[in-house]
Amino acid sequence: MFTRRAALMGGAMIAASPYIAKNISVAQAATTPTATAEEIAALPRRKQKLIAPPFVHEHEQVATTGPTVVQFEMTIIEKEVQIADDVYLQAMTYNGSMPGPMMVVHEGDYVELTLYNPPENLLQHNIDFHAATGALGGGGLTLVNPGEKTVLRFKATRPGTFVYHCAPGGPMIPWHVVSGMSGALMVLPRDGLKDHEDKPVSYDRIFYIGENDFYIPKDEDGEYMRFEDPGEAYSDTLEVMNGLIPSHVTFNGKVGALTGDGALKAEQGEKVLFVHSQANRDSRPHLIGGHGDLVWELGKFNNAPDRDLETWFIRGGSAGAALYEFLQPGVYAYVNHNLIEAVNLGATAHVVVGGTWDNDLMEQVVAPTEYDVAHEGRTALP
Repeated sequence: MFTRRAALMGGAMIAASPYIAKNISVAQAATTPTATAEEIAALPRRKQKLIAPPFVHEHEQVATTGPTVVQFEMTIIEKEVQIADDVYLQAMTYNGSMPGPMMVVHEGDYVELTLYNPPENLLQHNIDFHAATGALGGGGLTLVNPGEKTVLRFKATRPGTFVYHCAPGGPMIPWHVVSGMSGALMVLPRDGLKDHEDKPVSYDRIFYIGENDFYIPKDEDGEYMRFEDPGEAYSDTLEVMNGLIPSHVTFNGKVGALTGDGALKAEQGEKVLFVHSQANRDSRPHLIGGHGDLVWELGKFNNAPDRDLETWFIRGGSAGAALYEFLQPGVYAYVNHNLIEAVNLGATAHVVVGGTWDNDLMEQVVAPTEYDVAHEGRTALP
């Protein structure tokens, strides 16, 4: 019987087949003076469990050992996700979260990922690491059908923040990405971050904010449609996608995911590193009431950071980092400063900061009060 599942599987294979790379051994690839297979095998190995964003797994900011093979595991999960009131997405995810978990290693480490595609899934998936060196970022070497797993290892040669995403080939690529399949990897310099004067800098907290643009179709009555599985959603979703106008733009997979009970928490005097990724569209992060003390707008730590930015720019398909020391308590809004997308479509997060108010930085000199419009409302202007 020819089923929707079979059609989608076949289409994905055809779309991806020109890009599937052949497996070669590490020894064959070692044509330049780099580590041999034996040298890599002799390196210490460390298993690292991933956690869901906006949080990031424990890690050293300055490496205390030599290069390590850091082992991660991720499972691809296809599931329905509620992204707003009465709005549902047939999502494709890494480890069940949108964005996928952030991985942190140091320059010179090896990232070794075991990627699982459970048999209950309908589609082929893979992973393209923008941090990796090699055709398709490993996408051709990680293409897995439902019920398969694969292991990819690559050397982290460039420090910075990088996007990863699913790229199974052809029209499947944008569909999988805007259905939730993206995340970030941060490669720290072995001696840690440096400021604009090349002095060491550290952070007390780190938050990972993954921005998603979603394209949810509406029916003839203007109501958002709901589907039984990703295959059923594809045709209608594709039509909305090709219009290039998202129905929702969210942080971490849902309108309000990082507000209310999900708001980020910090304390006065803490330095917080915000890592922001957008795998598909440009974004303009802005911290209302704060600044980017140090901003690696391009996300690459070999470049000196910019200072004192009010808003920074994240290009589609990239991740950036911004460090800010909170000087005042209160509720800060972290937004995409396309304010239509922030307020109307969902790209807003809150940071709740505890501490003691400093009137030198800001003070309400006169509380709101009524005034005599006929007299006190006049100005010196003609």
